[in-house]
Amino acid sequence: MAAFDPVLIGLALYLGWKADQFGKVVLVAMIALVASVLVSWVLTGIGVPWPAPIGRELPTFFPVRTAAAVIYAIIGYTARRTIAPRA
Repeated sequence: MAAFDPVLIGLALYLGWKADQFGKVVLVAMIALVASVLVSWVLTGIGVPWPAPIGRELPTFFPVRTAAAVIYAIIGYTARRTIAPRA
């Protein structure tokens, strides 16, 4: 479920779409990962149900989240180049 965190998906796709160079995809993935973990941690801390909760006794699945962030960022980057190529 950690790979299907809505914050991770939305942010990685959006920022991947906005990236103008492929090298920025790594930066986009890191930003999406950090934002996703922080939002999940805060929501879990206040008791809001979340698809991929983070807590002291809960696993964080950083490798899964990282791989998902990179994949979603690449999808966003590729979609922009395929759907709306720049002149």
